[in-house]
Amino acid sequence: MFLLNQLVSTRKKIKGQLANALTLINLGLGITAIMFILQGSIWYGFLFIALAALFDRFDGMVARKLKIESELGKQLDSLSDLVSFGVAPALLVQQATLMPLSFVGGLAVVLFILCGALRLARFNITDSPNEFIGLPITAAGCIVAFSTLFTEQLPATFYVIFMICLSGLMISNIRVRKV
Repeated sequence: MFLLNQLVSTRKKIKGQLANALTLINLGLGITAIMFILQGSIWYGFLFIALAALFDRFDGMVARKLKIESELGKQLDSLSDLVSFGVAPALLVQQATLMPLSFVGGLAVVLFILCGALRLARFNITDSPNEFIGLPITAAGCIVAFSTLFTEQLPATFYVIFMICLSGLMISNIRVRKV
């Protein structure tokens, strides 16, 4: 009987942490992307950001499906998203195309990360079950990361303007329906 109770208790604990485990995988993939980007491996950086997006999608689905949503999970998800979809994509663009613009390019990168952090903090204190207020950082980060596939065709100034626009959209009051 004792062993059965321990088994049931352990199963509940594992189930309760499954979404957080997926969130931590997202974070690990974002950190890995940053490491590749800093080594100059732009393609691998992009790949790991894309994988992080996949796990970010799964962690929320699992939490809702298993009814294991928690305040810890919400905060952990935001921290992971800041790394995977704020810092990593901004560094990806900086390394891929903004290096020649030094100061201006750096400002666009910092602005993108700061607006992403503000967007996530606002998300954590608002209760809007059917919509996001402002462009979600996950979408903004994925768009920025995807745009680096076109660095040969687009000038560096495009990326500065593009990142400033996405930064503004993240902190705007536009409403985006949750999918």
